[in-house]
Amino acid sequence: MTIKIGVPSKGRLMEKTFDWFGARGISLRRTGSEREYAGAIEGVEGVELVLMSAGEIPRELAAGRIHLGVTGTDLIREKLAVWENQVAELALMGFGHADLVIAVPICWVDVETLDDLDAVAAQFRATHGMRLRIATKYHRLVRDFLRDHGVADYQLEDSQGATEGTVKHETAEMIADITSTGDTLRANHLKVLVDGVVHKSQATLLRSRNADWGNDGRKILRDLLDKLEISD
Repeated sequence: MTIKIGVPSKGRLMEKTFDWFGARGISLRRTGSEREYAGAIEGVEGVELVLMSAGEIPRELAAGRIHLGVTGTDLIREKLAVWENQVAELALMGFGHADLVIAVPICWVDVETLDDLDAVAAQFRATHGMRLRIATKYHRLVRDFLRDHGVADYQLEDSQGATEGTVKHETAEMIADITSTGDTLRANHLKVLVDGVVHKSQATLLRSRNADWGNDGRKILRDLLDKLEISD
C-alpha cells in the first residue's frame, strides 16, 4: 500500500513545501515539466507525491482520494463545511502567511470597526434601496464572521480575481480578501477595519479523516510523522 500526499503544484507554496520537507530529511521533487503533475518523494517508504492546485487539495482530502495534503487553512475552512470532521491538522508549517480581512474605502473616515460597518450598511440600504456589496471569493468564512459579529444588510458578490479593484470599478462597495503585506489594499485606497481580520492563514500539513488508511497506511503514516517529528 502507498499513501498519497497532495502538494501545491507551482509557485512559492510548492517551493516552500519542498524546502520544509527537505529540511526534515525527506526529498520532494517534480519529475516532469511544469505542465506535468508528476513528482517523486525520497526519504520515506510507501508515500506517493501528487501535485495539484492548492485549491483542489481540500476537496481531495475530504473525498479521501489523498491521505495527506499541504494547503492554506483559509482554503480548508472556506471549502469544507464542518472541516474538523473531514481533516485533521498535523502541523502548521510556518510559511504561506496571509490574513483574510474586511476592507473598506479609505474615504469612509467614520468606518473603523464592524459596529461602524453595521450602521453604515443599514444606512446604505435605507438610502439606496439595496444592500451594501462585498466582493470576495471567501463566502463561507465572511458570511459566518459577519453573522457572529452582528453585521447585516449586505450581500456577497463573487470575485475570483483582482478583488481589490472591484471598488474602483463600482461593482462592490467594499471587499473581503487575503492580504500578506497590505500594499495592494493601500494602492487601491482601501483600509482594513481594526477588528476586521476574519482568519489568519498559513500553510498546514493535513490528514484526511475519510481516506482508506488500513493497518499498512497507519504504519506508513507513523513512520512519516516520526521522520518529521510530528505527533498525530
